[in-house]
Parts: sequence; C-alpha cells; structure tokens
Amino acid sequence: MLEEIRQQPKALENTLRHELASANALRARLQRNKPKLIVLVARGTSDNAAQFGRYLLEITTGIQTSLAAPSIFTLYHTSVDFSNTLLVAISQSGESTDTNLVLQQARQAGALTVGITNEAGSAMAKLCEHLFLVRAGKEKSVAATKTYTGQLLMIYLLAYALGAPIKIEDLRRLPEWTSQALKLEKDIAERAERFRFMDHAVVVGRGLNYSNAFEFALKLMETCYVVAERFSSADLLHGPIAMVEPELPVFLFAPGGVTWSGQHSLMQRLWQAKAEVTVITDQSNPLALKALDGHKLSHCISVPAKLTQKGRAPVELYTPIPYIVPAQLLAASLAEIKGLDPDRPRSLNKVTRTL
Repeated sequence: MLEEIRQQPKALENTLRHELASANALRARLQRNKPKLIVLVARGTSDNAAQFGRYLLEITTGIQTSLAAPSIFTLYHTSVDFSNTLLVAISQSGESTDTNLVLQQARQAGALTVGITNEAGSAMAKLCEHLFLVRAGKEKSVAATKTYTGQLLMIYLLAYALGAPIKIEDLRRLPEWTSQALKLEKDIAERAERFRFMDHAVVVGRGLNYSNAFEFALKLMETCYVVAERFSSADLLHGPIAMVEPELPVFLFAPGGVTWSGQHSLMQRLWQAKAEVTVITDQSNPLALKALDGHKLSHCISVPAKLTQKGRAPVELYTPIPYIVPAQLLAASLAEIKGLDPDRPRSLNKVTRTL
C-alpha cells in the first residue's frame, strides 16, 4: 500500500499523457450533443470517486448529475429511460458485476456510456462506448490508492470533455502537487503514533472534498479496523455532532474557498467539545493556520504547496488529489503501528462482485 501511494505522481502523469486524446475525442462528440443528465455508477472506493464526480460535474458544467442505485436494476429489475443521458461507470478492476449490469442496461436504454477502469481487458472496457483507462499499473494492495486518484483525474478529464473550465496545464501540475504531499510521509508516520489506540473516528469534508471524507474513512475502516463515520460539515451539525465527546478523533479537510467558513465554524464547535481535531489543508489557506493557535498547530497537516485556481472555477478545484495523499499515508502508517497488514485486510479480496 505504501509503495503504491508513492507511485501516484508517476501514475497520474502517465494517465494524463495517454488519455488526453480520448478526452479530446469525447469532447468533440459531446459538443455536437451534450447530455441533459449525467449518471455515475460505482461501488466501494470507486463510488467515492463518483461522489467527487457528482460535485465536480455539476459545479463546473451545470448538468444535473446523480449517483445510480444499482439495486434498482439488479434486485428490482426496473427499466429506466436513459435517453439524453451520459452514463459513467467507474471500477478499478472493471469486473464489478452490478456496475457492469447498470452500464449494459443503460446503453441498451439509450445512454451514451463511458467506462473508467484500470484494466484494459476487463468486461467494463468491452461494454462501454468510450473508455478512460487509468494507467496506474497493477495495484496489488487490496486498499486502493493510486487507482482512486487516477479515477479523480479521469473525472477532471470528463469535465473538460463536457466543456468545463478545466485547464489542461493545471492538470499537468497535479503530479507535482501530489509529490509535494508525499513529502509529508515522515511527519505523518510520526503523527500516526498518537492514534495507536484509536477505534472510533469522524472524518469531515464538504463540496469537492466531501468524497475524500468517505475515502479516508474507508481506508481507516478497511486497513486499521477503525469505526470511521463520515459527514459533510452541514450534516454533522444536523444531529450527529451530539456524539462528539472529549478526545474523539476528528479529521477535517479544510481548503480555502467557499467551504472554509463552515469548516472553521465547525472546528470551533469541535474544540468546545474537546474533540481531538486534525485539519488537512495547504499553504494557500493561511486562514487555517491562523485559526489554529500554538498548541493546536501539531494538529494541522498542511500540504507544502499552494493549490489555488484563478478564474470562475472554485478556488479549491484541484485540492482533492493532493489532500487525499496525507490521509492515505496516515492510514498506512497507522495500520503498521497497530501490527496490521493493509495489503491483505481480513474478509476482503481485491475484486468484489455484488448484485
């Protein structure tokens, strides 16, 4: 797992270099006939990537985007009208049974279909009309890391193909920003020791980093056997904050931009409850560092890069990939400290097939 986390800059660079042509081909087709609805279908880590896609695509294109419920098709056998719809299926292995079934039925029902996978020879690659191949190389660890960030990159390219204000020159900087995040490895390994006996945690994100809250929580659950609840800051305040008690570990993604004010207010509420708050941010959000007084600075993980975006796109547009890297490193380090093997979690296999 740790080695595959380190491979992410190269994997992102390789994926972008090879898949830009596919994005431009899809862009040409979509300029002739833009969909009125986008539906994303996935499971597990890929579903967390889809959650990111829902936010990114709606924010940057204005096209209504939803997450499919595979059970509608696999258990209830419902026929759905997919005309004027772009169906995007996401799967690391390309062999997720229910994801592929939705993909197949959507295509038959009139959808334009896109597949995002790491396996060129998979069933998904054969079923979709347009293939985005995550070129991360073989991922051996059960806990997905480089395929998750590769999927996020593919969703940026999908947004670009739909006419979003995504600049390719900015995407080319993502490997560099990811490399900067990897410089935190030693520091995070030392920080992980304080969580040796953690068995419950809360992870909070909002907007474009909401998916990272789900993904970080999943990594804590599957590699460290920590019961990790994940929320948006708004949802946490609508009731679940009542469970927060002194010393409960809370991890909070806090980029600059429109989500910062709400995250800052939540931080203050959590401090009042004496929770153990760790903030993940970057150097382009000095307000986060200012909000943390001296004794709390040890609870701030700041990516050593300025992840800013000028223009009409959100300020935090490119933070999700660099922000998830410290979370991945923390999960891998904590698993080692707990004497667990993150590459082979109990009761799990690399490929999961469900209906």
